[in-house]
Amino acid sequence: MKKPLFIGSAVAIVTPFTDNGVNYQTLKELIEFQIKGGSDAIVICGTTGEASTMPDDEHIAVIKFAVEAINKRVPVIAGTGSNDTRHAIELSKAAEEVGADGILSVTPYYNKATQKGLYEHFKVIANNVKIPMVLYNVPSRTNLNINPETVKALSQVDNIIAIKECNLGQVGDVVNLCGEDFAVYSGDDNTVLPMLSLGGKGVISVMANIIPQDTHNMVERFFQGDSKGAIKLQLQTLNLIKALFSEVNPIPIKAAVNLLGFKAGHCRMPLTEISENNLELLRTEMKAYGLL
Repeated sequence: MKKPLFIGSAVAIVTPFTDNGVNYQTLKELIEFQIKGGSDAIVICGTTGEASTMPDDEHIAVIKFAVEAINKRVPVIAGTGSNDTRHAIELSKAAEEVGADGILSVTPYYNKATQKGLYEHFKVIANNVKIPMVLYNVPSRTNLNINPETVKALSQVDNIIAIKECNLGQVGDVVNLCGEDFAVYSGDDNTVLPMLSLGGKGVISVMANIIPQDTHNMVERFFQGDSKGAIKLQLQTLNLIKALFSEVNPIPIKAAVNLLGFKAGHCRMPLTEISENNLELLRTEMKAYGLL
């Protein structure tokens, strides 16, 4: 039996930046906000955390800070993916050394890979650490899909225990091929309930940055048999989600976190400030949701 790192909602937490580095005080506040709000795990240094703009020393320092601040209250999953296998191994080993409970590893972007290459890439990373590994399949960003048969082969590696899946169309095949021991998490906030209905175990969520309790409750209600309550929450979030993805993530969610009063700062280049029109849309939807 493979034990999932979490069942429920994990937040893909933003990284608050200053002009000179990371705003650790705000990161601590955001972590406490998430734990108080019921998030079941925290994903640090993922896509939403802008890990691709972070030098390795800063990347690992942020993971270490999160591990110490969270102090085993919920699992810490560290983004350590790379399109350079050796680099991904180095980041993964470093995350393990500073205490991460698991790693999240994205498909290798730009240079891409064959399905055989994907298998070998993820297998060798997993074999270099002892902590659990979550695959991350996001074809819209990487132009590369992990086929269900490849997921099945990877699920037979002892410490590859889950996938963050953004390709809803293949979720049923992944669940059928890999079985209940292998956790499938939604990578898209607007398809949490469809993913759960096909056997998913939860979500790794962007919207949880600002509505952690509702995101947690959506999944919890589903598993408690309150499908109507879960569907109501999913439908309630849709307009907010549209505003949160009016521009490329994490531009809007970082703006939303700032609107809540946290000093999350700006996104790093090449990401830019949210447009005035989309900021107004975001503000309107946050007000409608009762957040402002």
